[in-house]
Amino acid sequence: MPLVRRSARLALVPLVALVLALAGCGTSKVVREGGGSAARASTPKPGQTVGVRRGDNLYRLAVNNGISPLDLAMWNGIQPPYTIYPGQTLRLYPSSGATGGRASTPAAASRSRGSARPPTDSRGRVVQPTRAPPQPTGPAPVRSAVSWRWPADGNLVSRYVEGDPTKQGIGVAGSAGQAVRAGGDGVIVYSGSGLVGYGELIIIKHDEQWLSAYGHNRKRLVGEGDRVKAGQQIAEMGRTGADRDMLHFEIRYNGKPVDPLRYLPQR
Repeated sequence: MPLVRRSARLALVPLVALVLALAGCGTSKVVREGGGSAARASTPKPGQTVGVRRGDNLYRLAVNNGISPLDLAMWNGIQPPYTIYPGQTLRLYPSSGATGGRASTPAAASRSRGSARPPTDSRGRVVQPTRAPPQPTGPAPVRSAVSWRWPADGNLVSRYVEGDPTKQGIGVAGSAGQAVRAGGDGVIVYSGSGLVGYGELIIIKHDEQWLSAYGHNRKRLVGEGDRVKAGQQIAEMGRTGADRDMLHFEIRYNGKPVDPLRYLPQR
């Protein structure tokens, strides 16, 4: 657990452990080894809200409602230092209200299976379809003024999937201690280990619309308020909150995750 310094005001930071919910995050460099439990998948609740009462904190409200603290903050436009107040009403769903596509019914699936026949050649043999290489998912990207760079070297082991709360970024596999670099110029707005499943986490604010997140680090090399340049090393790769040495990387536009592969240069 990283060291913290007590704040004079009730700054409720959603990305800290529950026991530290009323404290300001420290900026000391922390080394942590080992894994952790898997990140909670957010379950949006369209039309539902929750009121903030005295003693509440964003972390507890998020977890109690099946939502990640980061998502709850982003959905409600809560900016660093993520302060909430008694009497405030928080939305338990994105502003767009989108919750993903409607699942097909068993009957519809059965009809689809019954009517679909695999393609065959002139001899009646089943022809295997040609698989296209994976492509970035989601709608056409919003133009970004950030000159994005790859945050780490390594193989892509997981991809962003639109609408899937468990796949809001990409995973880059590597080795323990490998350099994790800033994806663009910006300011560190979070450096800590309070979000279960993300391990040692760093969040960079690039401008008023764009954020990037870097999870599972072994060691954080920057603290909140530090200014960083694109390509600057900000952490060492590790497996905190993961079962292998890797980097979890997200890009968010106005708080909503977007496919990083639409913004990172091809390699």
